[in-house]
Amino acid sequence: MMLPESSYLQFTPDLKICRILNGMWQVSGGHGRINQKPAIESMFNYVDAGFTTWDLADHYGPAEDFIGEFRRQLIATRGEEAVNNIQALTKWVPRPGKMTKQIVEENINISLRRMDVKSLDLMQFHWWEYKDSNYLDALKYMAELQTEGKIKHLALTNFDTEHLQIITEAGIKIVSNQVQFSLVDRRPQVNMVNFCQEHDIKLFSYGSLCGGLLSEKYLGQDEPRGFDLNTTSLKKYKNMINAWGGWRLFQELLNTLKTIADKHQVSMANVAVNYILNQPAVGGVIVGARLGIAEHLQDNARVFGFSLDAEDVDKIDGVCQQSRNLYEVIGDCGDEYRK
Repeated sequence: MMLPESSYLQFTPDLKICRILNGMWQVSGGHGRINQKPAIESMFNYVDAGFTTWDLADHYGPAEDFIGEFRRQLIATRGEEAVNNIQALTKWVPRPGKMTKQIVEENINISLRRMDVKSLDLMQFHWWEYKDSNYLDALKYMAELQTEGKIKHLALTNFDTEHLQIITEAGIKIVSNQVQFSLVDRRPQVNMVNFCQEHDIKLFSYGSLCGGLLSEKYLGQDEPRGFDLNTTSLKKYKNMINAWGGWRLFQELLNTLKTIADKHQVSMANVAVNYILNQPAVGGVIVGARLGIAEHLQDNARVFGFSLDAEDVDKIDGVCQQSRNLYEVIGDCGDEYRK
């Protein structure tokens, strides 16, 4: 199985990424136990199938350590050149407070050691409290470390448009912002997409499958109760669906996706991901990888084998227009983390 050229993006001059990123949040502890040996073996399967790009973070359990071990095994079995074909995009999520270059550098060094790299491909920075403007100091020190070669590119996670603009106007070059973006959560379309287009910033979207709820498994099913939602993702995105319009409207959306999926002979998840990939400014969609437990490589590959036509898009939009406006309910991208 080889992915078509359209499945890749020249994200920066030195980074060509797969537009479906392997999300490593699943190893952070809220999705069941992950064993390292089968997890690393699974990572080889992903890369061999063409899914070369990993999304992780300092707080995703052993994710950075898995990348380090995978790199070592890749070099040992396939040679030094093999690691040049994978990309590992990590995050730093510090507690708010005073930021010094020493604090920033020490934390960047931890990621460098864990991932066993000399330079981080992409550091995606998250900050919990906008009232604490030390985030600007942290980013300025990261920019210095970028100049020194410890970081290749700077990015953000869950920043809203207002603060992305503040950072951009401070002269800090940001290449991407990771935000929640799905058929259910369209908040990026309000302000974020336009700003990113104007400033050559890509969006990496997560939650595009609502933790697996946007799939055949939940089509025609009764509304799940609390104990049915056995992962952190399912709980999180079920709450999002409640705020969006509830289970009955969600079933209408699933039925619409099923009709479109059958027309193109793909899965409902393929349709949901394809729709988001085709939104302006979107560089890639992060799809959770339950390493060593479940792989959806062949299904994920089908995302790149079809195109939604105007009729498909109109059908999806027609259902979504019946929902509440989550921008009015929650606020801009990432605001759910700062309420």
